[in-house]
Amino acid sequence: MAAKLGIIAGAGDLPVRLIEVCREEGREFFVIAFPGQTDPATVADVDHAWVRLGAAGTALAKLRAAAVEELVMVGAISRPSLKELRPDLKTMRFMAKLGGGALGDDGLLGNVVKALEDEGFRIRGIDELLHQLLAVPGPYGRLRPDAQAESDIRRAIVVVRALGAVDVGQAAVVQQGIVLGVEAAEGTDALLTRAGTLRRDGPGGVLVKLKKPGQERRADLPTIGRSTVAGAAAAGLAGIAVEAGAALVVDAPAVTKAADEAGLFVTGITLSD
Repeated sequence: MAAKLGIIAGAGDLPVRLIEVCREEGREFFVIAFPGQTDPATVADVDHAWVRLGAAGTALAKLRAAAVEELVMVGAISRPSLKELRPDLKTMRFMAKLGGGALGDDGLLGNVVKALEDEGFRIRGIDELLHQLLAVPGPYGRLRPDAQAESDIRRAIVVVRALGAVDVGQAAVVQQGIVLGVEAAEGTDALLTRAGTLRRDGPGGVLVKLKKPGQERRADLPTIGRSTVAGAAAAGLAGIAVEAGAALVVDAPAVTKAADEAGLFVTGITLSD
């Protein structure tokens, strides 16, 4: 029998999908939810505890009381200010271990994974538990990128790899060779909104999402869903490209349907070294 799974749940559809899979498989699970981050509907009828982001000690105690052995971090978390965080003693000790150097998201999440392992939990990647969500090569709908879009995808790959190398972001929007925006702390939705205001006349641009070089796969893999398609369409883009085998496509049939209806492509791309 599979070990009881602790789900550290942020926002979005991924926590809901994981809960559905656990139920289908008959696997026991317990959810840690965060006020202002996790959708209350996600945990409305499941065994869970609400814990504020800065209360690591409380979260660990709840997980141990629930006899959790394995943990997975799933869903988006908006990074709070230190004032909003109000760290407890356990969190303060963890933050002290990080030292004074600046850390990007992947550096921070890598340290979170290590800290949880040090507490005795086995950390699982969402792609291990929901492997069917990993992007596959090729188009998800009836449309494919044309020559201009292919050129923009290649340009965006160079940009996103450079971003990832310094642990900044996982995405960029490029139109006609011009970088309209790159993803930083604001996330993909805000990137698409900003790119829409900068869009030029002519063929629409592309959103490209890739994992960072050496990224901790057990946390924060690049993800798209129906809302990403809606944001790309609102921004006037021609399509979306994600890294096959390293990005998640939540509800691929719905993403495909939304892309076809919006008249844009969604495709999985395989990168060469």
